[in-house]
Amino acid sequence: MAGYRKLGRTSNQRKALLRNQVTNLLYNGKIVTTEAKAKEIRRIAESMIALAVKEKDNFETVTVKAKVARKDKDGNKVKEVVNGKKVTVYDDVDKTIKKDSATRLHARRQMLKFLYSVTEVPTEAAGKKRNTKTVDVTDKLFDEIAPKYVSRNGGYTRIVKIGQRKGDAAMEVLIELV
Repeated sequence: MAGYRKLGRTSNQRKALLRNQVTNLLYNGKIVTTEAKAKEIRRIAESMIALAVKEKDNFETVTVKAKVARKDKDGNKVKEVVNGKKVTVYDDVDKTIKKDSATRLHARRQMLKFLYSVTEVPTEAAGKKRNTKTVDVTDKLFDEIAPKYVSRNGGYTRIVKIGQRKGDAAMEVLIELV
């Protein structure tokens, strides 16, 4: 007997489906799916949240000097003429960054290996590529989700039965982060 549900799909389809659903669960906080899929999603999502909770505070804050292009009031780069060529003007800026420890970096890479990247589109630019931004779900896991569950020992998700689906009578459930 297998240690997981096959969900009536080939292995690559099943892995893609689970990656997509776990990513959406962690990004949105809740999704509606079938009961069998929800039970598989729960296994993966809870292990990722547990990993994030374990490595939540495992970083150090470092100040770094960086060169940043100077911008005008419209947000365009400022250019200067030097030796007959247009050259972008750069300013030195101090930035504080989080430097992950080795174990947190490993946890982050394990999560990135499984989760998809999410592209967020603002409502006013719907249907356009402009102003879209890629959201890092692993950052959301470490910064938003993990601090909520520090005092919990597992049980980060809840499955609520909704009822049977009209087309094929499959049991539909709502899986959400507690």
